[in-house]
Amino acid sequence: MKIKQVKIENFRSYDNECTIDLNDLNVFVGKNDIGKSTILEALDIFFNENKGVVKMDKEDINKKCKDAGNTEIKISVVFSELPETLTIDSTNPTKLAEEYLLKSDGTLEIIKRFPNAGAPKIFIKANHPTNPNCCELLLKKNVDLKKLLGDIECDDKTKNAVIRKSIWNKYMDDLQLNEIEIELAKIDAKNTWEQLKNYMPLFTLFQSDRKNSDGDDEVQNPMKFAVQEILKDAELKLALEKVAKEVEKKLTEVSTKTLEKLNEMNPEIAKSLTPIIPSPESLKWSDVFKSVSIVCEEDIPINKRGSGVKRLILLNFFRAEAERRKKAENIPSIIYAIEEPETSQHPSHQKKLIEAFIELSNANRTQIILTTHSPSIVKLLEFEHLKLIKNGNEREVVNIERGDLPYPSLNEVNYLAFDESDDEYHNELYGFIESEKMLEEFKIGKETILYKKQLKNGIIEEQKILSEYIRHQIHHPENLNNIRFTNEQLNESIKQMREFIKIKI
Repeated sequence: MKIKQVKIENFRSYDNECTIDLNDLNVFVGKNDIGKSTILEALDIFFNENKGVVKMDKEDINKKCKDAGNTEIKISVVFSELPETLTIDSTNPTKLAEEYLLKSDGTLEIIKRFPNAGAPKIFIKANHPTNPNCCELLLKKNVDLKKLLGDIECDDKTKNAVIRKSIWNKYMDDLQLNEIEIELAKIDAKNTWEQLKNYMPLFTLFQSDRKNSDGDDEVQNPMKFAVQEILKDAELKLALEKVAKEVEKKLTEVSTKTLEKLNEMNPEIAKSLTPIIPSPESLKWSDVFKSVSIVCEEDIPINKRGSGVKRLILLNFFRAEAERRKKAENIPSIIYAIEEPETSQHPSHQKKLIEAFIELSNANRTQIILTTHSPSIVKLLEFEHLKLIKNGNEREVVNIERGDLPYPSLNEVNYLAFDESDDEYHNELYGFIESEKMLEEFKIGKETILYKKQLKNGIIEEQKILSEYIRHQIHHPENLNNIRFTNEQLNESIKQMREFIKIKI
């Protein structure tokens, strides 16, 4: 299963429902505190159910919504690339499409509603029959389904899925399909959500500022996450199940013999005792490996090292994963969510990290979600990877379109989205024109301004076009012999360079 869309409502800075489209590689950019990390943390809550990095509480309710009396947080995920079959009740495997649990476009939307930021109620939003003669079949038990079945032909009345299919086939021309929400807790097969979870991708969030403890940090986390992925291997699951059943068998023998001997001495006490042995299905093998970690010399945890070292280990975890997943088969779906991967990293390391993310995103069943403030990171990506978070009348996430520069530029993104003219964007535009050897052509026909150049032996006066004048002032702030350029002049210079590049590229 793969995420196609995420929907967030009444969660922190997101008041009205905000829909975010996701691809294999997704990089969120935008101003500070605009809600980039909120998207990643909402997904952590959705997938890991308060057992991951983030714990939901009442402070997560949007203040505007709370004041209006709405205290229900809503996080929805729309999935594509769905499993062929699954078992939603204990009787037999079935298909999501045959149970009318998909939307009209064939995707699966799961909604989690958190009343007052508490325990979630889980729904499937589906194009489902609403004809009174054949609606709510998923909520009915076998005995009730048989009553509805009546004299309708059915191959096997012991299997609920077969009965439902027979009834729906009867009314095929008048199902009255409508998009409705079906609460999973009300479905007769109470384990529907547990079954669906088996097919969901593993989700892990690496935050930019994790707390500094031995057992909970961004370096330990990749190892623990690797354990989860390894334990999802089908062959290994069978082997572990075999081990668990053998242990269960031996424990049963021991407990039975113990009670037999006790019965010889005190039958009354023996009758009151019952051995409780966990079933193989209930065992949590990941707990066996919960202490897995990486340590340096003298068993010092890596998280005691500097943030640069910790992030370097994280970088190479992803590089190793990219190489491994490219070759592997039958691997579980995985979503890596990483905040500000550039943190504490040398530019050359940032480049290797982004290369690893791109390679990982091209592997089967792998999605990458990042946030970044780094122009150099953005420049290494393609336009289709970038998603801009804007805050107008409503919070929205938009795909970034190609601008005037031939590569993705965070400075240009900020200029187009927020109308921000700054020195960095001016430098980038001027530097691009200069690197393409088009500066002399750009100067043709433009008015000049007197610029006083500071030399060791005095001042010389030169005539510079506006863009040169500004560029010299940015690069030589120590020269105080010229009038500082205005915001209006900065805007005009950027406008001129953008128009020139647009014509030439």
